[in-house]
Amino acid sequence: MAQAQILILDFGSQYTQLIARKLRELQIYALVVPYNITAAKVKSSQVKGLIFSGGPSSVYDNDSLLIDEAIFDLDLPILGICYGMQLIAHHFKAKVKQAKVQEYGKAKLKLKASNHPLLKGIKNDSIVWMSHADEVSSLQDNFEVLAASDSVSFSMIAHKVKPIFALQFHPEVQHSEQGQLFLSNFCFDIVKAKDDWTTQNFIKDVIAEIKKTV
Repeated sequence: MAQAQILILDFGSQYTQLIARKLRELQIYALVVPYNITAAKVKSSQVKGLIFSGGPSSVYDNDSLLIDEAIFDLDLPILGICYGMQLIAHHFKAKVKQAKVQEYGKAKLKLKASNHPLLKGIKNDSIVWMSHADEVSSLQDNFEVLAASDSVSFSMIAHKVKPIFALQFHPEVQHSEQGQLFLSNFCFDIVKAKDDWTTQNFIKDVIAEIKKTV
């Protein structure tokens, strides 16, 4: 079978499979896996990067969906989306709380940084799709703010040392007008993934695997 380049950790978002579809449109082979995959399995998969999906949980709840903390020590590029962002912030001791203004719908992205690889080609006031009840309310000094919205101070953040990035919005939905560019920037400029996957290759791999099994 083809080697997956990116694993998408599923935290229950309705858009998780859409993330995988968008990466496959970039000709990148990505696999959706359970959020509780172990760091050992991630390492053995030899993937180049990880994406944390959104989801309905709150990181401060007793039954919140948490990952194997050792995943953060693998030095793989990570992109957190919505709940994935809050999970990253929570891990690095930032504050996450219920938002005073819960955003559901379109928002304008106000860029706070320049010349960052995740922002290549992204215009100021780009329309993005928000869908969240919680928000990151403060950050530690080891993060920088890449963008905000009118209601959220931290719409995009990046770790200053580790290749860890997070978005409060959903780049995978069509309402985010430059959403595919955010994913492309992460996959190609940060992860250094290759656009070598096609449906034809997938069919060949499946047939070969079936023959091997038989």
